[in-house]
Amino acid sequence: MTIPSFAGLELLDTPVLICDADAALRFVNPACENLLALGSRELLRHALPDLFQPCPELLQALATALGQGASYIEHDLELKPLHNDAALHVMLSITPIDVEGCQALIELRPLDQQLKIANEERSLMQHQANRELIRNLAHEIKNPLGGIRGAAQLLEHELADRPELKEYTEVITEEALRLQTLVDRLLAPHRSHNRGPINIHEVLERVRSIALAQHPQGLAVVRDYDTSLPLLSADKEQLIQVVLNIVNNAVQALRGQGRITLRTRVARQITLARKRHQLALKLQIVDDGPGIPDDIRDHIFYPLVTGRAEGTGLGLTLAQAFVHQHGGSIEFDSRPGQTCFTVLLPFGGEAG
Repeated sequence: MTIPSFAGLELLDTPVLICDADAALRFVNPACENLLALGSRELLRHALPDLFQPCPELLQALATALGQGASYIEHDLELKPLHNDAALHVMLSITPIDVEGCQALIELRPLDQQLKIANEERSLMQHQANRELIRNLAHEIKNPLGGIRGAAQLLEHELADRPELKEYTEVITEEALRLQTLVDRLLAPHRSHNRGPINIHEVLERVRSIALAQHPQGLAVVRDYDTSLPLLSADKEQLIQVVLNIVNNAVQALRGQGRITLRTRVARQITLARKRHQLALKLQIVDDGPGIPDDIRDHIFYPLVTGRAEGTGLGLTLAQAFVHQHGGSIEFDSRPGQTCFTVLLPFGGEAG
């Protein structure tokens, strides 16, 4: 059987399948391969119904479109792939065609993908607003801090004959220094970074060593690496800080007792920061802790938001800032027993 060529469809972001009158697949594009987590060679061995658990709505939609010779749309259809545990919620569109024995063009538009794109846009806008707020706030705080420290040092000199008061000036100096450090961290994302080719697994091994050195008993940090990944063009120190901040949060949620998994995979044909990339790094940091509290989930990346009394609320804000500087995205999924942070970073080279 000759497989027809549909070169233009291969460039689409929308997952597309083409089948004949018997529902045997004749074409799938890369976006469909990515959606169903199977390569085209394996997909083309199946008929359309064989890809999913029994779904009468899918068969009825195909029969209706072919029978009436008109497009058919199902706005919210749940499909359960046989080769993937996760159910897909898609908008299904079937269009009758007549090209080299092919009878139906099927589009599967993931509803969660549209929601993800909208969330990414909102995240970028919020990040830009946060950045301006932080920059202005940090500069407003930084200027008087120098005066406070200088005045405390002069006061300490004047009180040289009153040693019992020295501890008070020391408190002023130390707290001013602590605030200075906090301000420096607030301003850190806006400073230039040095990019170069890096191996992401060297970054992960560095963070893993730090975590295990701090918690040698009761903490397991598991590697799940795809060692075939290409090099990233990135700032190594910033990526170390990204991973370290997320891992530190996981360790604190686990109270040093539990399991953290560091996972790397490749993501294909993905849109990041409004640009389409052929290849991207998919880095996941998973822990088996209690999960993120419901009351902070919607604004966990906002500055000064934390679920711990001793936390600064800057770790995830800085991680998000560094990831966005690299043209990537960061998101999370959390429930009791599993929290997963996913970082996507382009390897370079936009899709043509």
